[in-house]
Amino acid sequence: MTTATIDEALLALLMEEQASAAGTPDGGVDRPALTEGDRIARDWLRAKFDEMGMHTLVDPIGNMFGCLDWAGADAPWIMTGSHLDSQPKGGRFDGAYGVVAGLAGAAALREAVRTGSLVPRANLAVCNWTNEEGARFQPSLIGSSVYVGSMALAEAMAVRDGEGISVGAALDAIGYRGRDVPPRPAAYVEMHVECAPELEQEDLQAGPFTRYWGATKIRARFTGLQAHTGPTPMERRRDALLGASYLIADLREMCCAAADTLYTSVGRIETHPNSPNSIVSEATLWIELRSPVQNVLTWAEEEFLRALALSATRADVAGHVLHTERRKAGVFDAGLCQKVEEAMAAEGIIGKHLSTIAAHDAIRLAEICPSIVVAVRSIGGICHNAVEYSRPEDLAAGARVLVRVLSDMIERTEA
Repeated sequence: MTTATIDEALLALLMEEQASAAGTPDGGVDRPALTEGDRIARDWLRAKFDEMGMHTLVDPIGNMFGCLDWAGADAPWIMTGSHLDSQPKGGRFDGAYGVVAGLAGAAALREAVRTGSLVPRANLAVCNWTNEEGARFQPSLIGSSVYVGSMALAEAMAVRDGEGISVGAALDAIGYRGRDVPPRPAAYVEMHVECAPELEQEDLQAGPFTRYWGATKIRARFTGLQAHTGPTPMERRRDALLGASYLIADLREMCCAAADTLYTSVGRIETHPNSPNSIVSEATLWIELRSPVQNVLTWAEEEFLRALALSATRADVAGHVLHTERRKAGVFDAGLCQKVEEAMAAEGIIGKHLSTIAAHDAIRLAEICPSIVVAVRSIGGICHNAVEYSRPEDLAAGARVLVRVLSDMIERTEA
């Protein structure tokens, strides 16, 4: 197998450059999907595609593809990448590392093709998927969901943020509502930081995610009665936030009944009228149930519904579900996992199989092609925080694995 060589200095430089796009003073980035910060990062990426001789495509949902069609129009496409959008005040590695590793890998492979040491039978595309994070617009994975056909474009365009701005309007505002028709992949490989402590705890550098947890994401609302927090007698209060509080506690207790197979959270709460002197009349919660076992997710949703009704009764308010999104648990491609293992062995990297609890665009791509995510060590297991960190040597090790895997597929994949 011909193997291109990653330029580790280029990888480090690209990581620094992307981190300066909407960077924050504490070392993180602040670029939720389709904000001005996201536009800055996208413009940076488009410029890098141009510098590397890659043809840029932007589809109607704003997904970006840097394409090297060196094997011809009829050849298969191998894809890699991740996302540049972040959580509010997020970290510089989550998502961005996968895009940057793809760029550095493309540069290495392009040089191998130029020198004749790699004869491509497949084309290569580096991807930046729209709204992976789901911070500004829900659900997450909107760009890759539209791409694979699991979400209609019109539905995605109509999604609105907390200020009522639609995805379509936001794409227009930053100039990234495209018209291009991107290629379809024969395989997809995504690099990522682990966002968990397992590799660091075992002093390992990297490993493939072999399976992914499922998730049920629910938006629920309690409705009570707005009243004065002073003279209103306690027994007459119908406090929507009290109902929400009961539910949050019950959700945490559910995890005790399904130890290590269920994670629950409420990451966002909106209240009305949101005044310190008024009893909350409306509390909206964004709830997540995550598990690697589909039956556990089914049970958890049933338990949630019981807890919702009980919490509403205890607080003397109404409670109901506004929206539910279900994402099934599953496994990544075994053949790609083997390629990753072989590449790691060739690089002398000791790792292990992992499970991803967080979602990745590769989960959506798995619906249409062999797909996998390869993780590198996260220091402290911290993610979605400006202090998230992965060492340069671990980032480089992961990029070397990526280039080996891509090189093998580009050289061997046939139409």
